[in-house]
Amino acid sequence: MQELNIALVTIGGLTLVLSLIAGLLRNRVYVLSEPILAVLLGVVIGSLGLDLLHLAAWGDPFTIMEQFARLTVGLAVMAAALRLPQRYVREHARAMAAVLVPGMIGMWLVSGALVYVLLDVPLWVGLLIGAIVTPTDPVLAGTIVTGSAAEQHIPMPIRNLLSGESGANDGLAYPLVFLPILMLQHPPGRALTDWLLSTLLWEVGAAVVIGATIGAAAGWVERESKEHHFLEETSLLSVTVAFTFAVLGGVKLLGSDGILAAFVAGLLFNQFADATDEADEQKIQETVLRLFTFPIFVCFGLALPVAEWIALGWAGVALAASVLLLRRLPMLVVFRRFVDPIDGARDALFAGWFGPIGIAAIFYATVAHRVLGLELVWPAASLVVASSVLVHGVTATPFTKLYGRRSGRARTQRQSQSTESDASSSFSDG
Repeated sequence: MQELNIALVTIGGLTLVLSLIAGLLRNRVYVLSEPILAVLLGVVIGSLGLDLLHLAAWGDPFTIMEQFARLTVGLAVMAAALRLPQRYVREHARAMAAVLVPGMIGMWLVSGALVYVLLDVPLWVGLLIGAIVTPTDPVLAGTIVTGSAAEQHIPMPIRNLLSGESGANDGLAYPLVFLPILMLQHPPGRALTDWLLSTLLWEVGAAVVIGATIGAAAGWVERESKEHHFLEETSLLSVTVAFTFAVLGGVKLLGSDGILAAFVAGLLFNQFADATDEADEQKIQETVLRLFTFPIFVCFGLALPVAEWIALGWAGVALAASVLLLRRLPMLVVFRRFVDPIDGARDALFAGWFGPIGIAAIFYATVAHRVLGLELVWPAASLVVASSVLVHGVTATPFTKLYGRRSGRARTQRQSQSTESDASSSFSDG
């Protein structure tokens, strides 16, 4: 009970303080992002600091992080889906296909090759760790594409691209992670058969169909309830959160990919639901997501395997740096001609840099650790995640403002706001 109270006061206090000064952190204090502070809190109160809190006191640390990460990623992909305009995926099918198929496979192969070469591990182990760090994290990406600074400096097409990609590739990383897992568990023939029939056909294909069906049905019911005045504003909170949890849990019970199903369900819900409620549901979803984001990053800080990082030596440092630089940036530059929202090298460099690695990688790393028990997976993956949280957190605000200034967007926004203000004043005077 004592550790529960410590967790409540520290995590609750951090959430309260960061919620009150979120604008200050994003606009003035560049080096301290919210995820960085949450991880630091975990380090301070954990065995590396004051030794006040231990995940092991509540059960297996990897199981706790896996389930907490699954819920957080589910909320994040749902928030990303609700953030997108209606029919976004259909209207930008070529762009999404480019970043999610060849782009994502390229990121996987590059990351896997870096692990294979730098850590001198078997090929499939390298590809497993590479797959774990492949998906763009929707939680960290959400902190970049939302807020006043993002609205002022990042064009809407780029924000939508990052939201859509981060939401979709978290679920689509599932087959990339499980191909190496199956190859390490079974002979190649059986592993490939299981991957094609079970992982691709059922766990991915069925997730899309089930998620789309549930999302469309829920959206239609929500629209009808609104038209017949059955839905109250106070029930929006329970609807959007319960919807996410129901999809995650129900699809997982069927043995399919709950995270991908949650994203698809959110897209279809967004398309069929009453448009006037979408903004409210998006705000509610992101508020609830904030309540889950801080605890999982604190848990991550509690579980940092610093001794194992030191054992990796310079190879670990080189791995983290090379993955951040080479995993995603070259893919966006190469495939930018097929991605409509990207207009020129500046957009490609910005979108290519901000593909953070976070809670989705924590989830897949803990899954791989549970299934295979490989000791190297968690130290290598967690080192890359910690590096991404630090580097992308520190660069988010200054790079966003630099991008806005170089593209002229900040000046355009100020002129537009000035024009609106003048028009409003003239109207008032008249």
